[in-house]
Amino acid sequence: MLRDEELREHINKITEWINSYIKKTGAKGVVIGNSGGKDSATVIALATKAIGNDNVLTVGMPCESIKEDLNDARLVAKTFGVKMVEIDLTNTFKVLKNEINENIDIKISNEAEINIKPRLRMTTLYGIAQTYGYLVLGTGNLCEAMVGYTTKWGDNAYDFNPIANFTVDEVLRIGEMLGVPDKIIHKAPNDGLGGKTDEEKMQIKYSEIAEYIENGKTDQKQMEKIEKKYFASMHKREKTPIYNFERRNYLKEKFEKKCNK
Repeated sequence: MLRDEELREHINKITEWINSYIKKTGAKGVVIGNSGGKDSATVIALATKAIGNDNVLTVGMPCESIKEDLNDARLVAKTFGVKMVEIDLTNTFKVLKNEINENIDIKISNEAEINIKPRLRMTTLYGIAQTYGYLVLGTGNLCEAMVGYTTKWGDNAYDFNPIANFTVDEVLRIGEMLGVPDKIIHKAPNDGLGGKTDEEKMQIKYSEIAEYIENGKTDQKQMEKIEKKYFASMHKREKTPIYNFERRNYLKEKFEKKCNK
């Protein structure tokens, strides 16, 4: 884990990076999915530090969710003085699920059903962001990404992400430094999608993933699980493949020359 002085330095660099990226793109602010968890809370804290709370819009999106999670999201919004809009996706989810089930010859799988929810949230965030002229700020951490504990085109879809290269413990420490409430910091990681904590679902502790990332090893049995998940989820981390062949593209060449000047 990075030392406190290193994390403080990164906080300063992240806020500069967010500010610079917003200016470069011409966006008016950022939209952040507010789950009431540590990751989104830390990203909200970083964003408000970087561009001010008036330029940060958070969105609570319950979807058959635990009521306490929405209360925690409200607490985070209040703590950092940011606006929060609440959009209940429960009925939207039910309608879509039923529509799919009525038009395919097998029942939608449990995993596919669960993954509809973060994809609906992604669609909601982008609908709001485009309307306001904002960008969507990502909230996924390094440990999740390394084992594929993300939904493709769901929570791993965003315009830019300030915490993607930090482990869970580092995100927690950054959150503590920025004043994320203790209740949120010490809350068991839970995506709110399946009634279990993240670690119960994965059968791997985030500390074990972080240990492997930082030291190249952890418990042997857990290493095997982590490696299996890492290789199975490589498609989530790689650029989307396209069929390609050699051809001249004057438009691309023109703008590459401009960018390289």
